[in-house]
Amino acid sequence: MKEEGRGGHYRGKIAAGIGPDQLAQSTLAFVYQQLPAWRDDPDRPSEESEPKLNLQLCKFLDSESRNDFPMVRFDHEEYQHARRRVDLSASPVEATVIDVKLYSIYDPFLVFECKRLPAPRNDREREYVTGGKKSSGGIQRFKLGLHGAKLDLVAIIGYIQARDAQHWHTTINRWISSLSLGKLTDGCVWDRNEKLGAFEEDAVQRTANCRSVHGRTGKVRSNRIEIQHFWVVMGKGN
Repeated sequence: MKEEGRGGHYRGKIAAGIGPDQLAQSTLAFVYQQLPAWRDDPDRPSEESEPKLNLQLCKFLDSESRNDFPMVRFDHEEYQHARRRVDLSASPVEATVIDVKLYSIYDPFLVFECKRLPAPRNDREREYVTGGKKSSGGIQRFKLGLHGAKLDLVAIIGYIQARDAQHWHTTINRWISSLSLGKLTDGCVWDRNEKLGAFEEDAVQRTANCRSVHGRTGKVRSNRIEIQHFWVVMGKGN
């Protein structure tokens, strides 16, 4: 619910006892809805680099949330395991109890990795999934507990800069199938059941989404993690 705050503005206030992942799911829905608005924002400078796109997206989400989703704030490059940083995070604007756990304004309840599709270089081709021994892969980092170790639900945003959602869904699942054969050493144990589920596509908004569930290791909250995948086709539409 909302309550009136300083200066007549309204802030989101979430009652104690909110159901598991309820706030995270609402936040995911908000982010997915905002992706095409961010891409098509006439004030947004045209960029292709992942770090610049990440910063742009974070600024847009945080700005839009002030009025449309005021119980949440967004941050860029949240620190995770050791010196590693995840691209985006969502935290409550005030201390909130979620599923009997108290989250302060310093505790993200949702984190996002962001990846270009395709990757910027051939030697990083599979980085949406794995970065090999560099541990730079989007899914890989979640599987190893390097990102999102305290969470059971996270997200990856894919900036589609070439081809389409169907191509990337097929390609990513082919990479995961290949990894499940155990021929690449990247610190993870991969299984064919970790492939991305069926995706839903919005041809008008030029977005798509799907989900996957993965086993993970390390100092993590649980041995499985759910990843929501959001893809947005960049560039001007037809």
